[in-house]
Amino acid sequence: MAKRRNRWYKDAVIYQVYPRSFQDSNGDGIGDIPGIISRIPYIKSLGVDAVWLSPIYKSPNDDNGYDIADYTSIMKEFGTMEECRAMIKAFHEAGLKVIMDLVINHTSNEHAWFEAARKDPKSPYRNYYFFRKGRGKKHKRKPNNWTSFFGGSAWEYNPDTDDYYLHLFSKKQPDLNFGNEAVVNEVIKIMEYWAKEGIDGFRCDVFNVISKAPYLPNGEGHFALVGKEHYLNGPHVHELYKRFNQQAFAKYDLMTVGEAVMMTPDVAVDYIKEDREELDMLFTFDHQDADNHLGIKYLRKKFNFEQFKHSFEKWQRSMEGVGWTSLYLENHDQPRSIGRFNTEVSKEYHDVGCTMLATMLFFHRGTPYIYEGEEIGMTGGAFKDVSELRDREAINMLTYAPKLGVPKPYIKKSLLLRSRDNARTPMQWDDSAYAGFSKQEPWLKVNPNYSTINVKNNEADPNSVLNYYRKLIKVRKGNETVINGTYTRLDNDSKSLYVYARKYEHEVILCIANFTKHEQPFTLMDEYLNKPAKLLIANYEREVNLASFTLKPYEARVYTITV
Repeated sequence: MAKRRNRWYKDAVIYQVYPRSFQDSNGDGIGDIPGIISRIPYIKSLGVDAVWLSPIYKSPNDDNGYDIADYTSIMKEFGTMEECRAMIKAFHEAGLKVIMDLVINHTSNEHAWFEAARKDPKSPYRNYYFFRKGRGKKHKRKPNNWTSFFGGSAWEYNPDTDDYYLHLFSKKQPDLNFGNEAVVNEVIKIMEYWAKEGIDGFRCDVFNVISKAPYLPNGEGHFALVGKEHYLNGPHVHELYKRFNQQAFAKYDLMTVGEAVMMTPDVAVDYIKEDREELDMLFTFDHQDADNHLGIKYLRKKFNFEQFKHSFEKWQRSMEGVGWTSLYLENHDQPRSIGRFNTEVSKEYHDVGCTMLATMLFFHRGTPYIYEGEEIGMTGGAFKDVSELRDREAINMLTYAPKLGVPKPYIKKSLLLRSRDNARTPMQWDDSAYAGFSKQEPWLKVNPNYSTINVKNNEADPNSVLNYYRKLIKVRKGNETVINGTYTRLDNDSKSLYVYARKYEHEVILCIANFTKHEQPFTLMDEYLNKPAKLLIANYEREVNLASFTLKPYEARVYTITV
């Protein structure tokens, strides 16, 4: 089996670009590939090592590109294949690697495979998907009781052949059947195609739901995700990823990160332990659930600080010496972090809240990911009415949640705060009309705070959030303790502070973060007293005795201690 030639990602920071919202170059209100190319110098200036691009493939955009109609063509709104090749080349010339989204659990219902399959039971593409007759005498009942991630049944009626097809997400995203060898071969061809185009890795969308239990039996429960026990980490998922690794990932030296739905450390090990030769790391969600019930972001609860800290501790300790992991607070599916994780969006505390969260994150073991706009402290979308939302998941929830007894006023308020659109508002480049993203009204409402929170203002201020991120990336780069050190949590369940240590050989990195707007006293642990120490980075411009001090609101400090 081919072996990976290097593990560059262990000393890397990766920047995520959401193409639709990054930069519009032609004035149609939609971000595009030429727009991305124009901003490569900015991305390079951050000090990051790679860029992850959300889908740019041909798509009817029911789920903003995660419904793919052709894996080897580019969405017309974004540009052409020639422009895509030029973009990959430009990134490489800038010294940046390119990671593409790999969405293989499902296609669009406008993909040629599905269009042939839905019309003809004898089509060779029929078994590329899951078509089933309905149950009951008149076949009117759904084939099983599974429900979709987007709400409602996971089955959609197909009038052409009087049956149903499976979709774990939108009804316009039919699931592929990986029990069919032809599907496996088609997907490997897609991977090879992009590897030969020069990309450096894949982010594997909902990677652990692609293998379904034979015969698709009824599932347990009556609420969300009924049937998940029959597809989460399904029966042949490891066989599939070992094969993908052998025939594509390792063969072309591709970095891979899997979006891990409802993952636990004991299960994760089987995917990312290096001798398993499947994936390199995972995106997990435990810390994202610290302000919701049952892992459902729309069921809001007060931020649970201990749960948040414990999720980091659990994954850091579980993966130590076993496998690599990813570090993130934001992405295209999660609400913005500032104003969410016990921080405030108020002008007084905005910047220190942003830099505290970044500092807290960056010194854990793993590869940090920065989502576009996070580095300038972009906030949630400031939507006033659900009619302003464009997110398919949110639109579905408006109908589905009340049927489950969730009051409509509650779900509407939740959607305004938690819809994925909150992270998808256009990038705020400057204080001109439409935030410098476009010359006409964008596809999604620009946050009104663009006049103050934007790249231009951040560039002009040496103490800005943006310039702090640049320092943070530089400090982290090449630090052996950050890459290889052990992890120990040291805050004794404090309701205000998150304190942890990373130790490698004779060096300790001590990270101290105040998650409140109040001053908090700190006293150094006895084991580190009277040891040589220096301040590595802090989000307030001051330095005092390490042994004992008072942290300012949302202050974060990182020290190195020789032991």
